[in-house]
Amino acid sequence: MRSPVTIRVPRGPVVTPNMRRLLIVVLVITALLVVNSVYLSAVTFVQWLTNRFIETGAYQVMFLFHLVIGIVLILPTLIFAGMHLWRAFSRPNRVAVRLGIGLFTSILVLFVTGVALTRGLPWFELKDELTRSWIYWLHVLAPIAVIWLFILHRLVGPKLRLRFGISVGAVSLGIGFLGVLILHIDLSLFEETADFSPSLSQTAHGGYIEPALLTTNEQCIKCHEDVHDSWNVSAHRFASFNNPAYAFSVKNTRDKVFARDGNMDASRFCASCHDPVLLFSGLFDDPSIDFEQHPLGQAGITCVGCHAIESVDGVRGNGEYTIGIPEQYPFAFSDNDFLLSVHDVLLKGRPALHKKAYLKPFHKTAEFCSTCHKVHLPQALNHYKWLRGQNHYDSFLISGVSGHGVASFYYPQQAATNCNGCHMPLLASSDFGSQYFDDSEQLKIHSHQFPAANTALQTLLDLDTATNEAHAELLRGSLRVDLFGIREGDDITQNRIAMLRPHIPVLEIGKTYVIEVVLRTLTLGHKFTEGTVDSNEVWLDVVATDGKGDVFARSGALDEERLAVDPFSHFVNAYVVDRDGNRINRRNAEDIFVKLYDNQIGPGSADVVFYKLHLPNDIDTDEIKLEATLKFRKFDQNYVSLFSNTPEKRNELPITDIASDEITLMVATSGGETEVPASEIESWERLNDYGIGMLLKPKRVGLRHAEAAFVKVASLGRAEGHLNLARVYVAEGRLSEAALALNKAYELGAYPWSVAWFSGLIDLQLGNFEEANVKFEQLVNTEFAEAAKRGFDFSRDYNLLNKLGQSHFEMAKLIRNSDAQMEVLSTSKHWFETALGEDPENTTAHYGLMQVYGRMGNEERAEFHRQQHETYRIDNNAKDRAVNLARQRDEAANKASEAIVVYDLHLQRFNTVDPST
Repeated sequence: MRSPVTIRVPRGPVVTPNMRRLLIVVLVITALLVVNSVYLSAVTFVQWLTNRFIETGAYQVMFLFHLVIGIVLILPTLIFAGMHLWRAFSRPNRVAVRLGIGLFTSILVLFVTGVALTRGLPWFELKDELTRSWIYWLHVLAPIAVIWLFILHRLVGPKLRLRFGISVGAVSLGIGFLGVLILHIDLSLFEETADFSPSLSQTAHGGYIEPALLTTNEQCIKCHEDVHDSWNVSAHRFASFNNPAYAFSVKNTRDKVFARDGNMDASRFCASCHDPVLLFSGLFDDPSIDFEQHPLGQAGITCVGCHAIESVDGVRGNGEYTIGIPEQYPFAFSDNDFLLSVHDVLLKGRPALHKKAYLKPFHKTAEFCSTCHKVHLPQALNHYKWLRGQNHYDSFLISGVSGHGVASFYYPQQAATNCNGCHMPLLASSDFGSQYFDDSEQLKIHSHQFPAANTALQTLLDLDTATNEAHAELLRGSLRVDLFGIREGDDITQNRIAMLRPHIPVLEIGKTYVIEVVLRTLTLGHKFTEGTVDSNEVWLDVVATDGKGDVFARSGALDEERLAVDPFSHFVNAYVVDRDGNRINRRNAEDIFVKLYDNQIGPGSADVVFYKLHLPNDIDTDEIKLEATLKFRKFDQNYVSLFSNTPEKRNELPITDIASDEITLMVATSGGETEVPASEIESWERLNDYGIGMLLKPKRVGLRHAEAAFVKVASLGRAEGHLNLARVYVAEGRLSEAALALNKAYELGAYPWSVAWFSGLIDLQLGNFEEANVKFEQLVNTEFAEAAKRGFDFSRDYNLLNKLGQSHFEMAKLIRNSDAQMEVLSTSKHWFETALGEDPENTTAHYGLMQVYGRMGNEERAEFHRQQHETYRIDNNAKDRAVNLARQRDEAANKASEAIVVYDLHLQRFNTVDPST
């Protein structure tokens, strides 16, 4: 029988002289690490206690020290522990041995979790936040176990020297908490003061910013590759001179401003949103630089361009924000690869500073987007007066979609709190910014392509064809096209002979009809089309084909030579002109003066478009097919030819079909009726949409038709019919009928907040100011259970706030007691000022405050608001000449500017081509 294997364990002391020297090294390094750890823990504790972020650059240096000495400590500690365990394992003091093994295990846990948390290993990067959280707490608790087991281990062994340990602990606590109290003075590297007007942007330190600090995309891509990839094909990426359409426009503006003013100052209006790198570095002011060739002219809106913004300073748009220089980790701008890798380890190991510097709570708000997606034209630019430009923000703010508007026609089941829900959809990703959203088991990020409607980029910049799919997907189904009805005759004064579907008329050869097409916004939170509304090309293509498929009538065709849209088509855009009636056709914002017409459609709203269809006596068919398609192309042929400097340029930018509808009608020598399947849209909603479109026609020319439609909606038992009848009656001053309609709407379950709003308007017009105030204040407080459940908050509707101010002002005029009158006037002032908090350029609020301060005897403040009202009001007297000139110059635009337009399907101006080809 073989004897068991025996392990020869060295005799003598468990800690040799050489081991003791090694132990001293370990303890000294450990003491430094303890001091450092207490400082880091103190910062974390104070942050938790005060909810104030203090992980500054000094903290990051200490964190780097923590990583370095922690890594340095690993090898000598493991060597000493291995030698010590080998010499002590068989000793008779088994309690000390077991405690030593437990101590060694705790040390291993401490080291392993520390290395795992660095996220600096090329083969292991811990990204899952839940797992990371568990490991973090293991790393925090492990030192406590190490200290406790070390004390126990020494208590059962040789005498423990407490003085050194207590000294180290006391010094650690003192230095740690003293470090938290150290003032970190932010020393600016810049002396000069920069002027960025007439944009409303500013830098946190008041000076210029080095371009290198604004162009750090290559750093960002290391951890956010998926975010970078989506941004890399975005309109933000190509917002500057790297976009030929923009470069053409802004170059013209700069040239004109420089020729007029002798400097580039006024053209800064564009730069805070399109060219932040050029603006904040001061380069934009240099007229000698060709930015189409300059590298920084290709920067676009960089990562830092958005993420370095420190505050949103208002909702006036035009870049009303403050941008800073984000605090960086050590070695962020080093050219040394090793030091850059150290920077990456620091950032990944302790990313809180990075999140604090680059990710702000206001990034999730619509107000953040308003800084650039709300625009006004300043007097410095046009040398005329303040004019409103594009404005996504306000139409969203006072809409039903946001849940802030009290007067919407339709409301969603849940309010949309910001723009990101549509324009930053979630994408599957595993980069460091990914999270688990919506209880999903898959990590995702928000797309930084910002899908919207810029379908031109793919063609202009030769990007992958898949680039446009995100934009096209957002566009498709965002509106609805409904071939709604048909009237006999060539205008809308004739009675409708049918609401198309399920019953359709048999058309008679030789007669003329008016086809009614309803457009309705569905998924939009702002007007359609917003943004570059003067150059966006959105049109309705209506085609009539006979039984053989041949087109015999059409509006909305393309010219086969240049692919230009028939100018006599219906466009869902705005026709903007300069002072001499010339169309703003090259994005020349400095010349904008007035709109000839504006066919934009608000969120949850509708429009009605009319077409004349004639069936000639010689038509040889027993049926005709009508098809209506709403089409979108980013730029029209005229603008494409201008920025490409090719007059006869074919407009080959992609066309997106947003929505369409079609129907087949029978044709005979005598009339009649037949049936087809019912529309997928409920009858009451089709009628309601038609009524909305007619209600909103200019100059109230559609009120009679709107009333008739809403009467039919009401006859179907729908509360919407009675509610919208009240809208018509209030508009016409038929207040008693409006009150009866509202009562019926309320009985049938209409939105109670809508009933309160229109009831308040009636009370206001009747002089029942106290009753009006009660209803309006109910709305401001959102005292409606269903509204609160849906996340609505009406306190931000500036139209409502202005009505409260007006109602109190009118009530104050009837009060004879001066003290009581002043109290009510103060309340009126409060509501007008609250309205200005939501819209600082609101003319109604400024006019109201002018009146309030005048009655209060404060002439200085009254004069201020009179001047503000004069600044922001529309100049109705000046526009007549420009409008008349525009109507004389452009026959198609003249036709389209009429309050009611009937487009002729038989008016062909050139050879046409099918848009689908």
